[in-house]
Order: sequence, then C-alpha cells, then structure tokens
Amino acid sequence: QVQLVESGGGLVQAGGSLRLSCAASGRTFRSYTKAWFRQAPGKERDFVAAITWSGGNTNYADSVKGRFTISRDNAKDTVYLQMNGLKPEDTAVYYCAARSGEVVTNSSPYGYWGQGTQVTVSS
Repeated sequence: QVQLVESGGGLVQAGGSLRLSCAASGRTFRSYTKAWFRQAPGKERDFVAAITWSGGNTNYADSVKGRFTISRDNAKDTVYLQMNGLKPEDTAVYYCAARSGEVVTNSSPYGYWGQGTQVTVSS
C-alpha cells in the first residue's frame, strides 16, 4: 500500500531546475518529519534534505546546500524539493520518506517511503 507518492522527476540539462513533490495518500503525515533521499545506480541511498513537521527546522546534505530547498504545505500534506543548478551527479532515483520524530539523516528511522521518482541530469 503506497502512502507517499512522489512526482516531478524527469530529464533536465545541467544547470536546469526541477521541483519534486511528495503527497500523502491514504493517511495523513502532517505531524511527521519528512525527508528526501536519493539513490544512484550501484550506490547506497543517501540523505538529501529533511524538514520538521512545522517547517521550522531543515537539514541539507553538503552536496546540495545552496542549490536545493525543501519545503512543505501541511494543508495539502505535501512536501517539495526545489532543485536548482542541477549537476550530472544529482542523477538518481529520489525518494520521499516520513517519520514520527526529529530530523535524522540516516534512512533507517524513516518508516514510510514513496516509490521514488527518477531524476536524470545530462551534461
């Protein structure tokens, strides 16, 4: 049963932008910390960004600081990832995740996951 649904992925040239969305389906995650992770072929799933339920605290991987912005709209129960200045090394499947608790950068504590959306950045 899919409970988080990502959208917005696609193919973009280096330097371009994409906006990913992750909407709740079947239940609410308004009070949950939400995060984005990504996984490139043959690599581990890496933390990208996270945001607390209130939006008051965010955390970013060093590799995306200054280029990506995480935000949320609790009325829509949706979290977003605005990605600017995309690089070929950003190519990966991007996953949305949620947990009841504080922001953490390890994927294991996140109990809810989406199916992922592919982001491909061409050079």
